[in-house]
Amino acid sequence: MKIVAIGGGEIGRPNRDGGRYPIETREIDKEIIKLTGKAHPTALLLPTASGDSDTYYPTFERYYCKMLGCKTDVLYLIKEKLSKPEIEKRINRADIIYVGGGNTLRMLKVWRKLGVDKMLERAGNQGTILSGVSAGAICWFKYGNSDSMKFGSKKSFQLIRLRGLDFVDFMACPHYDQEKSRRPTLKRMIRSYGGVSIALENGSAIEIINDTYRIVTSLKDAKAYRVYKKNGKVKEDALPIDKQFRPLEGLVV
Repeated sequence: MKIVAIGGGEIGRPNRDGGRYPIETREIDKEIIKLTGKAHPTALLLPTASGDSDTYYPTFERYYCKMLGCKTDVLYLIKEKLSKPEIEKRINRADIIYVGGGNTLRMLKVWRKLGVDKMLERAGNQGTILSGVSAGAICWFKYGNSDSMKFGSKKSFQLIRLRGLDFVDFMACPHYDQEKSRRPTLKRMIRSYGGVSIALENGSAIEIINDTYRIVTSLKDAKAYRVYKKNGKVKEDALPIDKQFRPLEGLVV
């Protein structure tokens, strides 16, 4: 299975001033495309976490199609009522699955109700590249450090330890450098539950190929960490950033 989980970063969406945010994940996205072995692969956007946002796909198409040379498609699972065979057909003809950011908890509920979780697992086992940013990064892991409780609520909220698809037997945390609550809450979760988490700053991604991994970055000084508990204390180790793939089992405490 090939997975590229991106901790955060913009892909050129419109801003309030009539311009666009800068593209911050280009090197990572080029690596996703390279993994397919095709010059013009088909990239399928799943914007479920954003509630099938109307603006997400035009941005994705402008970037992945017009700038990166992919053929693009979008799969709306909330605002379109597609049959399960049609959903699986769309998933199976994609070379890249790209999952957008947003409400991870709602997204996973929709996926599980429709059987999309199993469809994605089958696609990944057949060679489709599984990728995404933020919610689209942590969903592939056993657990995620998630801000899903903030959506639809005007009150204060807490980050939660959310059960993901469990394609990777670790926890994952996005936006590790951009959101001040991420680091302390992740450490509390690790202190309470143990295990290992991959913490990704914006502009960093973990690229997993079967039982190996490496860190890929697209922003200067972007980092990724292993967070774990040892001898009763929570520790944080920066992961190496180079071209070398390392065994995933080396991350286990």
